[in-house]
Amino acid sequence: MLQVSGLNVYYGESHILRDVDLSVPSSKMVCLIGRNGVGKTTLLKTIMGLLKPRTGQVVLGDKPITECTPDQRARLGIGYVPQGREIIPRLSVKENLLLGMEARPEGRRGNSEVSEEIFELFPVLKTMLGRMGGDLSGGQQQQLAIARALMGRPRLLVLDEPTEGIQPSIILEIEAAVRRIIETTGISVLLVEQHLHFVRQADWYYAMQKGGIVASGSTTELSNEVIQRFLAV
Repeated sequence: MLQVSGLNVYYGESHILRDVDLSVPSSKMVCLIGRNGVGKTTLLKTIMGLLKPRTGQVVLGDKPITECTPDQRARLGIGYVPQGREIIPRLSVKENLLLGMEARPEGRRGNSEVSEEIFELFPVLKTMLGRMGGDLSGGQQQQLAIARALMGRPRLLVLDEPTEGIQPSIILEIEAAVRRIIETTGISVLLVEQHLHFVRQADWYYAMQKGGIVASGSTTELSNEVIQRFLAV
């Protein structure tokens, strides 16, 4: 589904990503782990087109997208939920959700309905459609941000630390929703996460250190040594 090859990204003259190779298979969850400041968010922003690599390539499906703009990548099937969620606080929950439809190849085209599949994944949103996004709790905002991305019907869902600052019960709900998304829709997921229980829900992991990939493997083989080295817990 996603293939990243030889990415090198700089901020000015500071070399941030160093020869990064990473792949996300279809209908699988891949987790990117590493301590703060190693380049995880930079990698996600580069995949989304918010940062331009100096060298390297990003391929979605069989299409090279390295030169595509962020909005083009969204319409090609990448749904991005950034760190901090970035829902629009002065829009209602429903308006935030409908905004996600702009990422569809055909756009919104006057459609003003939220699909029932969204409410099956996140039931709380159905009871809050008229509430302002800024009035929701952190956990509810995170569910809204993921739901908004799903409204674009992505092939790849990119999540940057979706459990940050969220109470444990909501974390479990988000974990279950993400697994259900993969199982029922075939969407692939690339996840940056520090919460160990969520990391273990993934099929595969990559560990980053100093801007490069230094370890990878099945999460079933995620050893305590790797956890101690790369998870900030």
